[in-house]
Amino acid sequence: MQYGSITVTETAIIGGTGLTSLNDLEIVRREVVNTPYGEPSGPLVHGDLRGHKVVFLPRHGSGHTIPPHKINYRANIWALKNAGIKKIIAINAVGAIDSNLTPGRLVFPDQIIDYTWSRTNTFFEEGLTSVVHIDFTHPYCEELRRLLIQAADAAGLNTIRSGTYGATQGPRLETAAEIDRLERDGCHLVGMTGMPEASLARELELSYATCAVVANMAAGRGTAETISMKLIEQHLRSGMAQVCLLLEKLVPLLREHA
Repeated sequence: MQYGSITVTETAIIGGTGLTSLNDLEIVRREVVNTPYGEPSGPLVHGDLRGHKVVFLPRHGSGHTIPPHKINYRANIWALKNAGIKKIIAINAVGAIDSNLTPGRLVFPDQIIDYTWSRTNTFFEEGLTSVVHIDFTHPYCEELRRLLIQAADAAGLNTIRSGTYGATQGPRLETAAEIDRLERDGCHLVGMTGMPEASLARELELSYATCAVVANMAAGRGTAETISMKLIEQHLRSGMAQVCLLLEKLVPLLREHA
């Protein structure tokens, strides 16, 4: 969006495990933000992604040193809102519960179940004139989800267009019994960073959608007896290459729908 000679960036990309930087991003500046909720995961990286101005924020920090339960989700979302962001594309590494979600594939979930605990999960705690309850029936912005699906189709990617994301506490991986429980609850994939990020974005009236990258089969799924971090990294490299193709096709769509 353009106001006179000032360009306002409206789209942010939050990178998860495997995506601490964007290779195609021409960095313009890094902005250190102080928030009422403490420090974000890192400076906001302002740049140009194939002709579209975006802000990039690595969720785990630039060196991937912040574990899921220690991420300051409120500071991250507040900092993006304060920077003028209106749309957030979240990239999340996940484990596959559903056998159709093979490692390396991209998934665009449409529902989420929150199993996390002890994370500060709302902006509406202090100094309220009344209690605030947000509608979270549909946790992801459907318009952004459809743009992600459209971009994936344009890139020729074999993606999964819906699914339920089970958000667990971490940082440990789950037991096979826990994964069985998540499956009974209706979860198709499992990750550690989907909440409270999604609900905080909703509280600040930001459009938010997730591109989940399958890094491994969840505990008790697949043929491996143990989950190898080496194999996870290999699958993430493949998945993140697809994310880059996705973003390349997504950029012009975001311009059209600005």
